[in-house]
Amino acid sequence: MDRITDEQRRIRIGRRHLLTPSAHAGSPVAVADAVVALHATDAATVYLSACARLTDPGVAAVERALYEDVSLVRLLSMRNTLFTMSTDVAPFVDASNARAVATKERRRLVKHLREDGNGLDERWLADTERLTLAALTARGHATGSELSKAVPALRTKITIFPGTKQEAVQGVASRVIRVLAADGRIRRDRPRGSWTSSQFRWTAAEAWPVSDPAAARTEVTRRWLRSYGPATEADLKWWTGWGVRETRTALASAGAEEVLLDSGAVGWVAPGDLATEPSPEPWVALLPGLDPSAMGWADRGFHLPSDHRTALFDRAGNVGPTVWCDGGIVGGWAQREDGEVVWRLLSDVGRDASHLIEAEAARLSAWVGATRITPRFRTPLERALTS
Repeated sequence: MDRITDEQRRIRIGRRHLLTPSAHAGSPVAVADAVVALHATDAATVYLSACARLTDPGVAAVERALYEDVSLVRLLSMRNTLFTMSTDVAPFVDASNARAVATKERRRLVKHLREDGNGLDERWLADTERLTLAALTARGHATGSELSKAVPALRTKITIFPGTKQEAVQGVASRVIRVLAADGRIRRDRPRGSWTSSQFRWTAAEAWPVSDPAAARTEVTRRWLRSYGPATEADLKWWTGWGVRETRTALASAGAEEVLLDSGAVGWVAPGDLATEPSPEPWVALLPGLDPSAMGWADRGFHLPSDHRTALFDRAGNVGPTVWCDGGIVGGWAQREDGEVVWRLLSDVGRDASHLIEAEAARLSAWVGATRITPRFRTPLERALTS
């Protein structure tokens, strides 16, 4: 069996994730495709992840891709998490993941409607969705609050988990909108505030064409292996949220080849992707919380020292802002209230790399400008740096 070392895995991250200066991309779409999809749970992450990899970083290019060209789209997909990806990748992610998520979201909402005991059911939901889509089409775009004013049914309240300790009264507007978005019939438009805001307007959208889920899983696996391979079966299963059988079938269908990792585990690479790659130029990166280069594997031991984890992750397993050097995580960073970008190194990187980190922090500050960034998931080191 061929062997791929941890050093080679770190070299691949630098080039394939567009983190070395010579690999920086010219467009946000190229960035998204390089990592398959960008995490989008925190609105700021999409911009920070993209701009860390762009030759000419800036908010305008990302906004244009999201809201004008619509060459980047958001889908509730892998692990029931919001991701941003190119329109080339979206149909495969929709068929392999998002359709199943949408089905579960609809089933859960209908269950809550029925349990409320006021005669609400699938027919009521279908009528409410039709009225909501009509109101949204008439306006072009609208917030959830604006849609609730236009569609009285969206102001309905239901009791969820009746008779249990979790019993609570909840409005249906956000749930109906979530189901419509999961179905691909509406999409997030420009936010009400700045690019860091998650208070989105909504606009009508065309659902993605129906395609075979198994074939879509194969294509997603091919793309993921090119970006993240070598990686284990467990890594792919975790990243996608698929079951064991689906994961193994997708690896086989994609023609994945086995390799031996330094950990002793068996990894997988895309067909023919076995060549040793030369080291790139020295590089550093300041990546945001939930960046795909940190969240792309279940086992991150090859680029994340185990004693760094407590400082850089929250209790739910979400990574915060990280400092990278030559393919490994060496510390964390934050932005203070006055706008200063600060960092703390958890590994010794030497004087030359420290100078590169200073330059990258200045590059980040230049395009962020007056905007202030607070990660949605705050970690011990990020809190300490901003206290």
